[in-house]
Amino acid sequence: MMSQSAARFGTRDLALVGLGAGLIMALGAIPPIVVGVLPVPITLQSLGVMLVGLMFGPKRGALACLTVLALVAAGLPVLAGGRGGLAVFAGPTVGYLLAWAPAAYAVGFLAMRAEALQRPLWRGIAYLAATIFGGIIVLHLGGILWLAAVSHINVATVMLGSLAFLPGDLIKAVLTVLIVQRVEAMLTLPRL
Repeated sequence: MMSQSAARFGTRDLALVGLGAGLIMALGAIPPIVVGVLPVPITLQSLGVMLVGLMFGPKRGALACLTVLALVAAGLPVLAGGRGGLAVFAGPTVGYLLAWAPAAYAVGFLAMRAEALQRPLWRGIAYLAATIFGGIIVLHLGGILWLAAVSHINVATVMLGSLAFLPGDLIKAVLTVLIVQRVEAMLTLPRL
């Protein structure tokens, strides 16, 4: 017998998960920028993680991220710079990739709570807070902890080095909110 939550996840949901995964992969086609402070490149795929969480909700957003990671594991070069394969999961930056699904889930979960806000300004501020928490804090926390552990670098040092990514990540968060609010002005985004 199928559970009620499994019955609710249908064809439309699968299509949105695929659309979200495609969005993340498309943003991976844009070449990464290497900063040099840490072995972590700047990519637009984190913008995709923020977008799928905010647009499609916690479950669909997380599943879109997991779909991309499954394709990476299968060897497809869908990460920024044309990377793919199991070797990616052995690198020092895999913590950022593994944090994609929890980050998208956190963004989507908080976005669902913000839907009740009637005023677009307050909803936009709540969306920005959700995107900053999930798309920046959760994402970087996973990456920083993994990188510090495998590189045997002090966590504080890695955190300090990751501050170089903060301005760009804040721009991505604002862009995410602006894009989603524009989409919401045209159609309803039922998050799941």
